[in-house]
Amino acid sequence: MQKLVAIKGMNDILPPDSARWEWLEDKVRTLMARYAYRNIRTPIVEPTPLFVRGLGEVTDIVEKEMYSFEDRLNGEQLTLRPEATAGVVRAVVEHSMLYDGGKRLYYMGPMFRHERPQRGRYRQFHQIGAEALGFPGAEADAEIILLAHALWAELGLENVRLELNSLGQPDERRAHRAALIAYLEQHMDVLDEDARRRLHSNPLRILDTKNPAMQALVEGAPRLIDFLGEASLQHFETVKAILDANGVAWSLNPRLVRGMDYYNLTVFEFVTDQLGSQGTICGGGRYDYLIEQIGGKSAPAVGWALGVERVLELLKEQETQVARPAADAYAVVPDASALPVVMATLQRLRAQGVSVQMHSPTAAGEGMGSMKSQFKKADASGARYALVFGADELARGAVTVKPLRDSGEQAERPLAALAEWAATLQSSR
Repeated sequence: MQKLVAIKGMNDILPPDSARWEWLEDKVRTLMARYAYRNIRTPIVEPTPLFVRGLGEVTDIVEKEMYSFEDRLNGEQLTLRPEATAGVVRAVVEHSMLYDGGKRLYYMGPMFRHERPQRGRYRQFHQIGAEALGFPGAEADAEIILLAHALWAELGLENVRLELNSLGQPDERRAHRAALIAYLEQHMDVLDEDARRRLHSNPLRILDTKNPAMQALVEGAPRLIDFLGEASLQHFETVKAILDANGVAWSLNPRLVRGMDYYNLTVFEFVTDQLGSQGTICGGGRYDYLIEQIGGKSAPAVGWALGVERVLELLKEQETQVARPAADAYAVVPDASALPVVMATLQRLRAQGVSVQMHSPTAAGEGMGSMKSQFKKADASGARYALVFGADELARGAVTVKPLRDSGEQAERPLAALAEWAATLQSSR
């Protein structure tokens, strides 16, 4: 029978590597609580029109990358979510979450895009994101950028730079759009197939091209920031002033447009040079018109998303130490006849908050294995202590606690007084 394997670009995350994911997620949860962001969880499958309407019909994601299909039972057009913001906004609108004021939300989970798998870029990938909905001020933009900046410090990441731009408001973009189209029409011979197709439907996305042959053309194109009015410029200046006051370095990137059509005013990316072509590890911006586009009452919003795989790759690249959980203790059991007492004791220890790994044979009929092999497995487990349930100890109603990582002496502990010594086994995890 043919062996079944995972779909290309959709990877299993196995121990011990999964511990790195748990470590990152724990760091995120702690930081989000500090900034008063609350967790939201939305479905992986959403109606296809949500993304067509929300992301833009002529974006790469909608045109080329979405996993879309028809529900065989009712004919509904469905899509595996390629990003989470549209789904979060849909949930906020559907459940009238802004009726009593703005909301600060965060999410974690898998997203899906059909693209060529490469380092840090997969067909099933994972994002962590933060969204501040219902807040119109530039301070919300700055706060959410400060939140991401604080995360890099929490993770111990270095050499991550912040790039900023402002996309202004729709009328300002329309004026820039007309000037951009006029400019690009003068250089039709340089435009590639994608650029020609988008010239009149979405010319701003041409500025985000990765085609080296078009870089000089893009550099000479009219800059959107030169078309911004006083209110948009003041919004942007306030964001920059707050970042400056907090010692957050930034650089202006007038070509930064992001990949979705829903952005306005502030957009930003956190970028590294250590991951090759996949240098953006986090990006976002303000999207004041998306809530209304999806059918809700007009309300402002700003947010970002980071690529979990890319952040973990960068942590590995920078050789950042990531704590890997290990059991506090490993139970060494010389005789299977002691298992009822042993396992009752382990349950009592776990109820006291102690993490304990039970020794179990891996092949039928081999018994519990030799003491030597059990201690070898205890050491390999990473546990700090071995709990030895020998016949002599059990006859005295005790267990021997043997340090595996420290130079301390082994000691016999009475089972009847377990609650008094259990805490001494716990690590500071």
